[in-house]
This record gives sequence, structure tokens and C-alpha cells, in this order.
Amino acid sequence: MSEWIIQISGTPEGARVASGLALMAAFLHALFGALQKGRHDPWLSRAAIDLSYGLMALPLALLLVPWPSAELWPVLFGAMAIHIVYKIGQAQTYARGAYTVVYPVVRGSGPLFAVIAAGIVFGERFNAVQWLGVLLLVGGIFGLGLYNLRRLTLGRETLGPALAWAVATGALVALYTTYDAWGIRQAADPFTFLAWFFVLDSIFMPVWTLRRLSRLSRPEIGPLAVRGVIGALVAFASFGSIMLATRIDEVGRAAVLRETSTVFAALVGWLVLGEKVGPARAGLMALIAAGALVVEFAA
Repeated sequence: MSEWIIQISGTPEGARVASGLALMAAFLHALFGALQKGRHDPWLSRAAIDLSYGLMALPLALLLVPWPSAELWPVLFGAMAIHIVYKIGQAQTYARGAYTVVYPVVRGSGPLFAVIAAGIVFGERFNAVQWLGVLLLVGGIFGLGLYNLRRLTLGRETLGPALAWAVATGALVALYTTYDAWGIRQAADPFTFLAWFFVLDSIFMPVWTLRRLSRLSRPEIGPLAVRGVIGALVAFASFGSIMLATRIDEVGRAAVLRETSTVFAALVGWLVLGEKVGPARAGLMALIAAGALVVEFAA
């Protein structure tokens, strides 16, 4: 499979495969966010997920994929460091602002920064119509944030710092997207990068939340462990899909398509959780989807 991925990179077939992978990553990212929420502290849930996918990835990294070259290890540790900073930024954002307000700001600023970074690092260029699509998508995501902001009753005293952290976290999303897309290109086998990334990325969050994890009661451990295993499987598919998409095709297009996760998240809330969407949110969701379609088909 690794040879096939390398073979179709940069081809029309590869572009179609990458688009499908990016959309799958968008849906799975929305599902991942839903799994991280729930009756547990979301950061304990994330710690359980990270620990689970680290334990699952370790035998794959040791036994099934080619061993990383000496040159790849610094690249992997660089990815680990960037994702640690991203997780801290994400925690700071969600600790200060309402999820429905700050999440669209993080996801809306991410693709804009990613497209700019991809132009600098990989020399990718969007045409004028594609830039219009980017602006439609970003505008729709920010519009969802503003819509939710108008309905906000609690937490307004910390809103300024929360929004600042949200924009900074969006920049970190773009940074790790661009860096990881560059990093996976440095590996002779893309699955070597992915397997060892999951092993290294699994270390920080369980260590950071170790004190809170140690205070869990026995009845809480079982459901949290189940959530961790399910979340790990979703994480494998979600992150693996977007990384392979950026390996096969343009990083900017994959980053934009992934942010349709905001639409999938709203649909999950409507269809599964019974949350009301309303005409305003439906219109903004349509705007996000339209922006992604413009970027995809105006290439």
C-alpha cells in the first residue's frame, strides 16, 4: 500500500483519493470531538484516548513498519513538540471560553493559516476562485462562532483571552498540519511516520493528567477505558486519513476540506443529540460546505 500511495502522489487519481480521505477525516474529527466530551473531564478522556492509541501503535511501530532512519527521528520529535504545544493551547482555549464560541474560531483560522503556510513551504498556489472558496468557508465558520456568541450568557468576562487563545491555537493547527505534511514526506514509508507519531504523541497527555487520573474511582475507570479505545480507533482513522491526504495531494486543499468537520459536528448534534439547528446555523453550514466545494472544484 505504501508503494501505491507514493505512486499516485501528484496525479489526478491521487487528488481524488486525497479528497475522499480529507472528507473522511472531517467526519471522523467531528466524531472524535463528540467522544472527547461526555460525563468525564474532556482532558481525562483525551488522556485515555492518547494512552490507548499509543499502546495500540507500539507493536505496529516495533514489528510491522520499517524502522525510522536516523534522519527521521528529529522530525518525529519535532512533531511531538508541536503537538504538545497545540494541546496546551487547546486546553487554555477551552478553559476560558464556551466550546461553541471558541471551537469555530480555532477551526476557522486553521485552514486560512494552513493555506498560507503551504504556499510558503510547498510552493502551492490557489487561484482567485479557490481563495474565494477559502473566504466563504472561513466566513461561515467564524459566523457560527459569532452566532453562538450572541447567545452566550456565561463566561463573557474571560471571552477576550479565550478568543486570543483560539486564534493562537488555530495557528498551531496550521503549524502541525504543515509540519506533519512535510514530515511524512521525509519518511521512505509513510506508515513509519504515522506509527511512530502515535507512539510519541501518546506520552504527554497521560503524564500531564496523571494526578487526576490517579483520583478516579474504580467505577469510573471502565467507561473511561472504553471511551479511550473507541477514541483511539477513530484517531487512527482521522489523523491517518488527513496525513495520507497531505502526502498524496496539496496540503492546502486537504486542510480546507478537513474543516468541514464543523458541518459534520453540527449534523451529529442535530441528528444524534437532538440539538436544534435553525435557519441561521443551517445557512452558515451551507456556506462552509459551499466554500469547500469551490476550493475542491475550482482547482
